Amino acid sequence: MKKISDTIRKLKNTTCSVVVVAAGSSTRMGEDKLFMDLCGKPVLERTLRALSDCQCVDEIVLVTREEILEKAADLCHDNRLAKVTKVVIGGKSRNESALAGLSEIRRDAKLVLIHDGARPLVTEEIVRDAMHTAALYKCAAPAVPLTDTVKETDDGSVVRTLDRSRLAAVQTPQAFVPEIIKAALTLAVKNGVDYTDDCAAVEAMGVPVRLSAGSPENIKITRPLDIPTAEAILRSRGE
Repeated sequence: MKKISDTIRKLKNTTCSVVVVAAGSSTRMGEDKLFMDLCGKPVLERTLRALSDCQCVDEIVLVTREEILEKAADLCHDNRLAKVTKVVIGGKSRNESALAGLSEIRRDAKLVLIHDGARPLVTEEIVRDAMHTAALYKCAAPAVPLTDTVKETDDGSVVRTLDRSRLAAVQTPQAFVPEIIKAALTLAVKNGVDYTDDCAAVEAMGVPVRLSAGSPENIKITRPLDIPTAEAILRSRGE
């Protein structure tokens, strides 16, 4: 325990790079969710502001689609999001987009976090815990326990009921030693494997992932109902 405490104490002034992946097509939302209004501000602006306000975040690389590249860059400039150092075009898959962002982070970055552009309610506590966990164990992902019963299905029929005490819902930002996640995603792209979760690429290489503390409030804007839910969370925080 003393070793862990000493490591965390040394990390108090440590900073990290963050890759924000915002290159999805928003098909389930029906419109571009990144620019939907969330209590007076676009979803993407709230995501970038939340990360920028974290003292442990040194730089942010934003990865987005070519057709909204200029719009995203203007959003960063107009709102003085100075920690967003680069806005780059993503690839055809999440793996390719994350890798495009990773190639643009500082070469001396000790840790890198990959975050969904559509998770605007992330907090500094979640970011720090993921970062500290990755510093200790190399790879980390915030998670929350499942509250619903989960069943494995096959063509509409229940195969079995899973033990939810052994399951967790994983969120972002996921944190890594840069060399590990770069190697994992490079291999995934080379093999044509499309992971929806960055940690899955690391797991495929046999590298263990440690879970850090997530939050039920750290939701991803995916469907129309998520906007009023996020607004309610923001109001509960006094916004």
